[in-house]
Amino acid sequence: MLTFLLRRLGVMVLTMLCLTIVVFFLVNLEPNLRKLSISQTNMRATDAQIESWLVRNGYRDNFFERYGAWLGVYPKQPNIDAATGEASPRFRFCDEPSEARFSGVLQGDFGCSTKFKTTVGEKLFPALVATGWLMFYVMLVMVPGALIVGVLAGMREGSRMDRSLSVASIASTATPEYVSGIIFTVVFASWLGWLNGSAATATRSGISFYNFTLPVMTMAIYGMGYIARMTRASMAEVMTAQYIRTARLKGLSFNAVVIKHALRNALIAPFTVIMLQFPWLLTGVVIVESMFRYQGFGYTLVQAASNNDIDLLLACSLVSVIVVLVTQLLSDVGYALLNPRIRVS
Repeated sequence: MLTFLLRRLGVMVLTMLCLTIVVFFLVNLEPNLRKLSISQTNMRATDAQIESWLVRNGYRDNFFERYGAWLGVYPKQPNIDAATGEASPRFRFCDEPSEARFSGVLQGDFGCSTKFKTTVGEKLFPALVATGWLMFYVMLVMVPGALIVGVLAGMREGSRMDRSLSVASIASTATPEYVSGIIFTVVFASWLGWLNGSAATATRSGISFYNFTLPVMTMAIYGMGYIARMTRASMAEVMTAQYIRTARLKGLSFNAVVIKHALRNALIAPFTVIMLQFPWLLTGVVIVESMFRYQGFGYTLVQAASNNDIDLLLACSLVSVIVVLVTQLLSDVGYALLNPRIRVS
């Protein structure tokens, strides 16, 4: 197991390095740099003024030097005033160093947010905490509900309950978040007036039932159907196994057979699916947080992309890559621990 973990960690680091290089290249394409320069100067800036700003702020330096400076393995160079020859920070509102030094991701410096006029860390980490709470409540609602639905459907394969729950699961999975979110808002907020609190107030005044239920319900309903279908298929397969028939012939009750023998083996495949819901939740929050104006990771990512905030985009991409790789590792380890017959070579 230790060899497996070390090998996987090495692959994760290499994958992360390759993906960050690709993302760094894409967000630093010429159209993006020109938009950033125009937003930081003025809308009527000439080509010469735009080029002067890009050169002065280091965006015309060698690509690998800039990537190394962002990563923290190459010293970040300050701006040099052509008239006075004095060094100055790139963005004064971030209080960047005015001398060359190693200051990048490895040192905890994610750069400056040109949209929010602050450091990326001061904007990104509170947004991640807000999204973490949203994901926690979504998983708290989605996973137990999906497992209960899947187990009930798989226990009685082909029954009326199985068909009804399967139809409901397929319908929930086939409905995108932006559709179900609008439906829930119209029904529960506009018509019934039950959940009329704005999710935008959750990050300021705190989480409550009225301002947090709609985004949680929108995301949980969509993911619940997929997990329930996987659980149902796994449960139906386990219920036909030979050891289940043997347990029934020994006189064990149906509930005892399901709980003691079938459930653990039936949860192996759904466990992998549940772990892979975390990367999906990061993409799902982009839609849901923008729809309900909940100021978390998804809302921050949309604002960064809309305003061409390069450093904030790079930090959001790095977080997404880390979440995907870590959840895949945890999924593989958990899969091996749940089934003793699985041996990691």
